[in-house]
Amino acid sequence: MSKADVLFVNMCREILDHGYSSEGQKVRARWEDGTPAHTIKTFGVVNRYNLWEEFPALTLRPTAIKSAVDEMLWIWQKKSNNIKDLNSHIWDEWADENGSIGKAYGYQLGVKYRFAQGEMDQVDNVIWQLKNQPYSRRIMTNIYNFADLMEMGLEPCAYSMTFNVTGNRLNAILNQRSQDILAANNWNVVQYSVLVHMLAQVCGFEPGTLMHVISDAHIYDRHVDIIREMIERPQFPAPKFSLNPEIKDFYDFTVDDITIEDYQKNPQIKNIPIAV
Repeated sequence: MSKADVLFVNMCREILDHGYSSEGQKVRARWEDGTPAHTIKTFGVVNRYNLWEEFPALTLRPTAIKSAVDEMLWIWQKKSNNIKDLNSHIWDEWADENGSIGKAYGYQLGVKYRFAQGEMDQVDNVIWQLKNQPYSRRIMTNIYNFADLMEMGLEPCAYSMTFNVTGNRLNAILNQRSQDILAANNWNVVQYSVLVHMLAQVCGFEPGTLMHVISDAHIYDRHVDIIREMIERPQFPAPKFSLNPEIKDFYDFTVDDITIEDYQKNPQIKNIPIAV
């Protein structure tokens, strides 16, 4: 069975059985009808995915893997902050009339800084270090720029990646301040797993471990019954994942360079309400 399913089920049960409810508290998020969107949350969830063992896509319900990767490439490769460069509509709620989400996500990764090896942005610095000094303990990105928060359509949820090489394996820690477990958990796990696979391939490593650290892991009140049904579903083996081995430059990857095989999964859960 998929180890990602097991981690997801255990996390959800911990939140539902032992989490803290925000009922009676003042909350920022609202449902489309204006009702306060309350949550049950757990503080400080850490999930470990060994990428050499399996590709961590849920089978409890389908994850739109290529759409998730398209968003990741929009941020990390295109370094864009405009939804017109994205092939899905997941950011529409946070974009202005011109399609911009402000100085958020891809914008931050595209800002150039002065590093010891020259002026470059955060992504190019990661790639340079992995190729030239892979045992550095300073290979990281951070897009939670306090100076620009007021000019962002949404403050970054997944805000930092730390990369670390052990032997021939590339490992990473994804830090996330907040996560809607039903809507976004496996979406983020899948896209950052693919990022590790891609960077490992172009920098001469094998994919290692992805650690996902979530400060506020929450289930919204209108998601509780959906989650309870979902975690009782049958579980299947993880799908097989591969990248086009011909790609040697991170900026050459497209979603078409991803192959997913033998993806057994339960039916999709449609019309999930999203709090904004």
